[in-house]
Amino acid sequence: MQALINRKNKILDAISYKTLSANKKNVNKDWILIDVEHLPLGRACSIIAKFLRGKYKTNFTPHVDCGDNVIVINASKISLSGKKWDQKQYISHSGYPGGQKLKTSIQIHAKNKIKLVEKSIKGMLPKNKLGDSIYRNLKVYEGSEHKHESLKPKKINIKDLL
Repeated sequence: MQALINRKNKILDAISYKTLSANKKNVNKDWILIDVEHLPLGRACSIIAKFLRGKYKTNFTPHVDCGDNVIVINASKISLSGKKWDQKQYISHSGYPGGQKLKTSIQIHAKNKIKLVEKSIKGMLPKNKLGDSIYRNLKVYEGSEHKHESLKPKKINIKDLL
């Protein structure tokens, strides 16, 4: 009986059961290129937020920025379903009494073509310092041109992920 116990202990000592937690030093960040032309705003942005956060990685750690750097192109050609262009409202407040302003999606899109994508992704990230640092890993461009060619980003087809 004692020999059986000793043999089990040797087997357990040989196998290490360590949970590795990611930190700034051992996180590897890739560059990802995503084309959102003619995709629904919310569905595309939720997938982009997961790539930014790093939730698909095996070493995901909630309190560390372990996500990838994401380049979004064709943000001006994003689509909204139904009557959301006219009926969806975005609220902002200046901080003064009576300073609340309502804008529709079409008003925001007319002023700044990429603001809808940036605003929806920002809303899907944590509301703290970590969320701010993760948001800095996002680059959004109106057309299909971007200035990060030298980084050789991997193109991800998120139509397959929808």
